[in-house]
Amino acid sequence: MPLFDLPLDQLRQYVPAVAEPDDFDAFWRETLDAAAQSPVLLDVRPEPTDLRLVDSWDVTFAGFGGDPVRAWYNRPAGVDDALPVIVEYVGYGRGRGLPHERLIWPVAGYAHLLMDARGQAGQYGAGDTPDPHGAAHGGPSPVTRGILTPEGYYYRRLITDAVRAVDAARSLPGVDPHGVIVAGNSQGGGLALAVAGLDTELAAVLTTAPFLCHMQRAIEITDVGVYGEIVNYLAVNRDAEPAVRRTLSYVDGVSFARRACAPVHFGVGLRDMVCPPSTGFAAYNHYGLAVGGPPAERAMHVYPFNGHEHGDATHARRQLRWLAGVLGLGSADRPDGSKLSEALISPV
Repeated sequence: MPLFDLPLDQLRQYVPAVAEPDDFDAFWRETLDAAAQSPVLLDVRPEPTDLRLVDSWDVTFAGFGGDPVRAWYNRPAGVDDALPVIVEYVGYGRGRGLPHERLIWPVAGYAHLLMDARGQAGQYGAGDTPDPHGAAHGGPSPVTRGILTPEGYYYRRLITDAVRAVDAARSLPGVDPHGVIVAGNSQGGGLALAVAGLDTELAAVLTTAPFLCHMQRAIEITDVGVYGEIVNYLAVNRDAEPAVRRTLSYVDGVSFARRACAPVHFGVGLRDMVCPPSTGFAAYNHYGLAVGGPPAERAMHVYPFNGHEHGDATHARRQLRWLAGVLGLGSADRPDGSKLSEALISPV
């Protein structure tokens, strides 16, 4: 696909005004306070696998409304130390899948909690978490469920689940509660930014091709992928635009990014028509502006010839190296403090 968004020199300076409701902070404070009334960890049980180097647990925690949300907790086998933990959120249409599907983080020496996405499983991967709150007016797909009001919107529930996943991770055995990193691609990247704006105690944020950012612009310049589902909804429900735009303003990743203070690592493909690059740059350029004080450490990797796949494995390697630097791990150190053999260290 061709380049279609702003030129890179303009993207680097792009700090647009983004609609934000006056009660944004109160809305999310009340939402999270209600969720906090339920004990966070509901069940943690060992999960048998055929993996000898990774231990797995099936975790259930209380998300929005106290609803049970499933997750996989993986960590390096035989390591008892308290490790930094990556809390990862999946992309749109995915579930948590099987415990051996995402191994990069435990293989790299981190603990890893992979959150299921309520009511989304089946399009790209299996999941185990239903969404029992689907009665609010809106469209049939997750991104349009309850879209006519912020109170009934699907992403109010999913963002709350994402915050509660961090709370659950801090309560798990073998986790350094001060070493929580949130991560995700696409929808997962948008959730990571949302959590970064709602939890000021994170160690770092990894977000790639983030969805849910600068959504008012996104629905105007693309009708591909998830934003296309909103466009299609408005094409049929022609009088719903004011209500839809108001709802989207309560879940926009740019507003969350403004409130974030943890070090952050971004990745964007300039040919991404699913999550246009200007929407990711809007979040990056706004990141931490509402916090005051010294700016958070930020990194942005741009892939001029890639779309929504961004840098794939190349980008994952960059995330690993950046995160090791942020956490103060040398190239020869594992997160548990042990040393790698010099023969196994790849040149930077």
